[in-house]
Amino acid sequence: MLRNKEFRQFAILFSLMAAASVMLGFAINRLAGILAASSAAAFGTVFFAFTKARYKSIARISNQIDLVLHNADHLYIGESDEGELSILHSEITKMTLRIREQNDALKKEKEHLADSLADIAHQLRTPLTSVNLILSLLANNSDENERKAFVREIEELLVRMDWLITSLLKLSRLDAGIAVFQSEQIDVKNLICAALRPFLIPMELHNIDLQIDAPKGMIIQGDSGWLSEAIQNILKNCMENAGENGKIEVICRSNPLFTEIAIRDNGAGFEKEDLPCLFDRFYRGKNPNAAGYGIGLALCKMIITRQGGTITAKNHPQGGAIFTIRFPK
Repeated sequence: MLRNKEFRQFAILFSLMAAASVMLGFAINRLAGILAASSAAAFGTVFFAFTKARYKSIARISNQIDLVLHNADHLYIGESDEGELSILHSEITKMTLRIREQNDALKKEKEHLADSLADIAHQLRTPLTSVNLILSLLANNSDENERKAFVREIEELLVRMDWLITSLLKLSRLDAGIAVFQSEQIDVKNLICAALRPFLIPMELHNIDLQIDAPKGMIIQGDSGWLSEAIQNILKNCMENAGENGKIEVICRSNPLFTEIAIRDNGAGFEKEDLPCLFDRFYRGKNPNAAGYGIGLALCKMIITRQGGTITAKNHPQGGAIFTIRFPK
C-alpha cells in the first residue's frame, strides 16, 4: 500500500490532522484528548483494514490478469459485493471470457489452416502423380494413337489443376476479405444464360436435356461476375450427377419476399449423411470414387452468402438433387 503515492499522501495528511485533533483535545481537557486520540486510532485502524482488504482484492485481480496474459485456462474471478470492485470483477470476467473465445478461435483457425494445407497438397499431388505416370507411359510408347490419347489425358489433368488452383485463389481472396463485390441490378435470365454458356457444348455432347424457366424482367442485386461463377459451380455439379442422357432444369421464381433460382438434375441425388456437409470445404462425400475436389460448392456458398443470399441443397422428392438460391428483396 505504501508504494501508492496517493495512499502515502493521505496517511501523512491523516496523521497531521489526527495529531492536531489530539493536541487540541488535550488543550481543552484530558477527557477530550483521550476521546480524540481514541477516535483517530479507531478510524485509522478501520480505514487501514478496509484499504488492505481492497488492495488484496485488487492484487488477486492483477494475478488473474497475469495468468490470462500467460494463456492460463479455467480461470475464475470470484464475486464481490456491490461497488466499484464488483464492477471491475464483472468487466475482468468479460475480458477473460472474450480472450478465451479468441484463443479457441485462433486454435481452430490454426488447425483449419493446417488441415487445408494438407488437403490442398493432397488435391494437387493426385493429378501431378497421374501426369508423371502418363508421361512415363508416353515416353515408352511408340504407338501414335495411344500417344495422342495420353496427350489428351494430360491436357485434361492440367485443365483440372488449373481450375483447382484458380478456385483455391478465389477462396483465399474471399477468406481474406479482399474480394470486392459490385452492387448492380442483374437480370436473372441474362445471368443464367451467361453462366450456362461454357456448358452448352458439353451438354450437347453428353445429350443432356436443358430446360430453363426464367421470366423476363426478374431482377436481383449483386455482382454478376461472381454470381455467374457460383451458378457455374452448381451447374458443373448437376452435369456430373446427371451423366449421359440426363436432364437439368433451371426454374426462377419471384415473390414479395425473395427471388429464387432453383437448379435441379435427375441424377442419383445425395447420400443422407452427406447433406449436412455439402458446402463444407474439401468435403467430397462418403463415396471413395468421388471425382470432385470439394471446393466448388464451398466457393459457391461463400459467393452467395457474402452478397446477402442463401443457398440450400437437398434431394428432390421426384429424384435427383435440387439447389435453391434465394435473394431477399
